[in-house]
Amino acid sequence: MAIHELNNNPTLAGQVRLIENVVYGAADGEAQQMSLLTPWAQRYQAAQLPARPLIVFVQGSSWCLPTLGEEIPQLVQFVHQGYVVATVQHRNSLDGHAFPAFLTDVKVAIRYLRAHATEYAIDPARVSVWGTSSGANAAMLVGLTGDDPKYKTAADADQSDAVNAVVACFGPTDVVATFEHSQTVPGSDVLQYSLFGTDRTKWDQLKRKMSPLYQIKEGKSCPPFLLLHGDADQIVPYQQMEQMYDALLAHHVQVDGVRVHGANHERDFWSQAIYDYVANFLKPINQPVAD
Repeated sequence: MAIHELNNNPTLAGQVRLIENVVYGAADGEAQQMSLLTPWAQRYQAAQLPARPLIVFVQGSSWCLPTLGEEIPQLVQFVHQGYVVATVQHRNSLDGHAFPAFLTDVKVAIRYLRAHATEYAIDPARVSVWGTSSGANAAMLVGLTGDDPKYKTAADADQSDAVNAVVACFGPTDVVATFEHSQTVPGSDVLQYSLFGTDRTKWDQLKRKMSPLYQIKEGKSCPPFLLLHGDADQIVPYQQMEQMYDALLAHHVQVDGVRVHGANHERDFWSQAIYDYVANFLKPINQPVAD
């Protein structure tokens, strides 16, 4: 039997590292965590690696506790395309963390990653945010409220939480309409009390503040948006995406909209065509260099 020979891989080209349980902040006595996908070479020679654009990913969770690993297998391909990817948890509204806790947490994560850019071989000038469902709601709000002092905490306060692109998949853009649509769903009232407090007279005002559709401000510079939504969505009606698309256009924000034919909420939405579309949207903005 012949002994075969393969060459070594001194640059670790094509290899991806998963860094789990990275604590990016703490609030209300709770540690907030993220997982990162980086080139494997980052473990040994981060300072020598070319800085990569960053994608901050927020998994949908009905504004509860996001599952960090939900999309990690699919997100690996973006590391091969030249990105670092961070998938971020935020506080659970059902544990008493009302709006805007989830939003301030995602912003803290972005500032943390900029503060640790050298450690993770990140280019702090090229940061995008991508979310699904409630995570897409958070992503859109991040894009519309960059460095807004209302949502800034002391954590890494010298860093910016603004982003240069937003990707939102089947996200609630009008939270008032979302909860009207889901009012017969078990647990809807509990979630609203958790997000908006016990004074129901304040709910509509808070829902509007949490609605990207109502947070597009005249004269404020916004990053490009990519909106993707299934036209058979039973949780967040497809029309919300079109309304957001029209509103962004009316305010002269660069926006791309994608209607995913026949797709329900999350379930049959995903395909390689979706990931390719996202990659093609982000590429001219972030200019990644593939492995």
